[in-house]
Amino acid sequence: MQIPSMKALVTPEEWQLRRDLAACYRLVALYGMSDLVFTHISAKLPASVTGGEEHFLINPYGLLFDEITASSLVKVDMACNTLHDTPFPVNPAGFNIHSAVHAARPDVTCVLHTHTRAGVAVSAQKAGVLPISQQSTFVLASLAYHDYEGV
Repeated sequence: MQIPSMKALVTPEEWQLRRDLAACYRLVALYGMSDLVFTHISAKLPASVTGGEEHFLINPYGLLFDEITASSLVKVDMACNTLHDTPFPVNPAGFNIHSAVHAARPDVTCVLHTHTRAGVAVSAQKAGVLPISQQSTFVLASLAYHDYEGV
């Protein structure tokens, strides 16, 4: 599918954020941390670009991480309204997780949610992350849970 360039339609700041986020998607794919089309990375647009509104970029539903480009990213508001013409939908499950984090933590500009093999294995355990190794103790102080609401 040919995706038209968004470069002339957005500010230079938004274009740079789109390029950086697309590169992040490609790196996540390169390192095997994606899960087909079921994980997401979002980046909040700066208030200087949005006029103070809360908008963020997220991957289009249906593209693999190694297919995502700066122009295929979808700009949405906090109600999941798409803010530009795009042939791509947004995965509601991904939007729910990312909008919740962006709403709760205005200081967070990028949210990365993946399903790595290790993460899936730990999340499948009833007790979750246990303080049984140095690696696990690094995350315990900042660990938070979001109840699974289904896809």
